[in-house]
Amino acid sequence: MDLVRHLRYFIVVAEELHFGNAAIRLGMAQPPLSQRIKRLEEELGVRLFDRSARQVRLTEPGRLLLGEAREIVGRVDRLHELARQGGRGTVLKVGVPPDLAATVLAALVAAFRESSPDVRLAPAEIWTADQVTALAEGTIDVGLVRHPVTAPGLTFGQVLVQAQGVLLAEGDPLANVGEVHLADLAGRELVMPPKEGEPGWRAEVLAECRRQGFVPAQVHEGAGLGLVLAGAAVAFGPRMELAGLAWRPLLGSPITSRVSTAWRAATPAVGDFSAAAARTLKESAGMTHEGAAPVRRVSRRPGMLA
Repeated sequence: MDLVRHLRYFIVVAEELHFGNAAIRLGMAQPPLSQRIKRLEEELGVRLFDRSARQVRLTEPGRLLLGEAREIVGRVDRLHELARQGGRGTVLKVGVPPDLAATVLAALVAAFRESSPDVRLAPAEIWTADQVTALAEGTIDVGLVRHPVTAPGLTFGQVLVQAQGVLLAEGDPLANVGEVHLADLAGRELVMPPKEGEPGWRAEVLAECRRQGFVPAQVHEGAGLGLVLAGAAVAFGPRMELAGLAWRPLLGSPITSRVSTAWRAATPAVGDFSAAAARTLKESAGMTHEGAAPVRRVSRRPGMLA
């Protein structure tokens, strides 16, 4: 399923609250529009609209997902716009993780433009494993990868660290506690990046979860937070403000994300991007140098798996 296209349909129907008007606006017939909204609901596992003969209303999950859908579509549009931008100067092809916050990506692009106005940035959202392949094949010049990464021939920039908290639906009982122990998440389902895309980090995180008593009932693959907003799963990530969502720190900071730039052939543009990325991730994402990260507290509970 083309998720972005279906999210565009969802946004228009949510704005019109009328399938007929939305179909006219989209230049399509109403039946296929209804079918595509139904397919999106099946894909997400929630009902987005209450439909009756007289009116269409957003359900609570639909209302919560609307802002997320707008961000995803806006982000894709920004990437396409960047790709379309002209200029005859040097083009730097860059890989970034799909779950990098839109505000951080925008700040990174702005910082690079300021330092290298004659180089056109061509970013693509791809996971770490695919970035390693793309670097080897020369389809990107530099990547922003998540560690651990094992790939001969790669040079890495400064490694930065970010402690991850847990993202919950605002109605979750844990949304009101100060710090969450991993064991408190027992029985919940978890959203994580795909195994093929982030094999190292994913294995590291799941091992730590198991060590501290959290074995997810099911691991869903993806970068979206729809299941979290719907109360069907939790996710790990940096602090964020999003309607319907709560973020809580993890006791002992057991889950961290370590990222750096990576490249095979050093060029001035690659060096400028690497410097801009380190500066932006510190200023806009609150990341710190790996050596400056606070010492992790031991917080294992009695009886937890070793």
